[in-house]
Amino acid sequence: MEPLAQIRAIAERVTASRGLTVWDVQSRREASGHVVRVIIDRPGPAATPEESVSIEDCEQVNKEMSTILDVEDPLQFAYTLEVSSPGLDRPLRDRNDYERFTGRLAKIVVGEPVDNQKAFEGRLRGVDQTDVLLEAPNGRVHRLPLTLITRGRLEVEF
Repeated sequence: MEPLAQIRAIAERVTASRGLTVWDVQSRREASGHVVRVIIDRPGPAATPEESVSIEDCEQVNKEMSTILDVEDPLQFAYTLEVSSPGLDRPLRDRNDYERFTGRLAKIVVGEPVDNQKAFEGRLRGVDQTDVLLEAPNGRVHRLPLTLITRGRLEVEF
């Protein structure tokens, strides 16, 4: 098994036992050395701190993964393990994310103009067969085809 796939499998075992999921696994060389990032998430809307991944969740997953990685040793070089959440301003990657975060503020960029613009900001109002529905601050609802969306990100709300 490829090392990154092995790390993902370990992360999935650890997070599943805590009611969490693996959002992403990254491995890259940085100025400080090699870093393996495991980004974890909690299923559900994550609209409140109680529904989001906590610092304690990250610490516990990191501790448990470190122990397993020390034994299984999938990488043949030194690295730093980082465990974090996708963040309050997380990227929206697919249809499921747009559905999951209905009601939240978001910024969306499309590859071709829709309603004579390419960048949108507003409240997610759901997803129909082919489009994300985004309500602008002026109340207008834009229908943004999923196939045209190049970037989407939640906005931090306080």
